[in-house]
Amino acid sequence: MEHIEVTTEEGGVSVIRLARPPVNALSTALLSEIHEAVSAMRADPSVKAVVVWGGDSVFAAGADVDEFLPPAPDKAREIAGGFRRALDELAGLPRPTIAAITGYALGGGLELALACDFRVAGDNARLGFPEIQLGIIPGGGGTQRAARLVGPARAKQLVFSGRHVRAVEAAEMGLVDRVVGPDEVYGAALDWAGKLAAGAVVAIGLAKRAIDGGAGVALEGGLDLEEECFAESFATQDARRGIESFLEHGPGKAVFEGD
Repeated sequence: MEHIEVTTEEGGVSVIRLARPPVNALSTALLSEIHEAVSAMRADPSVKAVVVWGGDSVFAAGADVDEFLPPAPDKAREIAGGFRRALDELAGLPRPTIAAITGYALGGGLELALACDFRVAGDNARLGFPEIQLGIIPGGGGTQRAARLVGPARAKQLVFSGRHVRAVEAAEMGLVDRVVGPDEVYGAALDWAGKLAAGAVVAIGLAKRAIDGGAGVALEGGLDLEEECFAESFATQDARRGIESFLEHGPGKAVFEGD
């Protein structure tokens, strides 16, 4: 691929590294490559967890603004569609995903991070939605995923102002989950992903579907979805291993294989 690098680390952790210097601007071509990579991971049982990383200096400074010209609704729908396909595919991957954020994660870059389950940020990171400064709004899921994560009022503060939020404040509002030193970001994300990858990843995927799918429906619908996912989890070999291990050895001793 031209704009991303996909590698596999120990323990079944796959890494999507953005590789479009200088600031990893998210072009439609790059987003298409993310969609292709994640689709392949969905079909690969050896993938147990995923880290999305921008590199040592920047995560992604936003969409490729050159593609906004000439500004027109049809052009905007095309760009938004590219974000929607790629980020929905990432958000729906039935495996734990972690964004490793150093430097800027702005606009589309922040939207990419929000499509992951968790976010590890360096204390030098800056996050925000600067689109309002261009006279437009976020179009890659930012208004929706941010509001669901930090609440409508805080999402409005971020979007209306366009300001850059420092990592510590982002953690306080729930926009990121962990803050570490800039040099520790990638390692911390890999370590977290590795621990999750060693767990019952099929069950994690089902829990993810229940949590994410239930968030947008009435309680009754969410409970129906949970019941369905609960039943599906009993069909896995990991469920057999976990239950038998618990009965024989007590809690926390099971070794899962992800099937």
